[in-house]
Amino acid sequence: MNSHLALELHMRLTLLFEEYARLLDEDRLEEWTDLFVEECVYEIVSRENVQQNLPLSLMLCDNKNMIRDRISALREANIYNIHADCHIIGPVRGIVGEAGYEATAAYSLFQSTQEGETRLFSVGRYHAHIIERGGQLRFTRQRVVVDTGAILTLLATPI
Repeated sequence: MNSHLALELHMRLTLLFEEYARLLDEDRLEEWTDLFVEECVYEIVSRENVQQNLPLSLMLCDNKNMIRDRISALREANIYNIHADCHIIGPVRGIVGEAGYEATAAYSLFQSTQEGETRLFSVGRYHAHIIERGGQLRFTRQRVVVDTGAILTLLATPI
């Protein structure tokens, strides 16, 4: 790939991850789902399980309707600690893969409570498969590998 195309791809992938974080941080979860194709997978798994090739996920949605249902449950039924998220995403690394792009990025997620306490909630890496649909980059798979499966509070909102 020539350097101009590589730079353009890097910028587009970076902007996609920035939009991903912005929508989560602004609690615009319904719009966040628009970043995924219908036949997608969203998974949160611990690094330990990945290293040991264990299938247990902390959260698994194997299509966009499951993601929508989870968001609806958060809005209507579930009671969880109300908080504000702040994602910090490291440099995005992307390559052209089979039928799309493979992208990874490190993240840190801070949460602030209504009582004014801010703490580090989760650290890990995103491992994504991304395709182009209608001129837009969209996730077909977002695997969030958390450094530890020990989450201090309820894992309610997506990471």
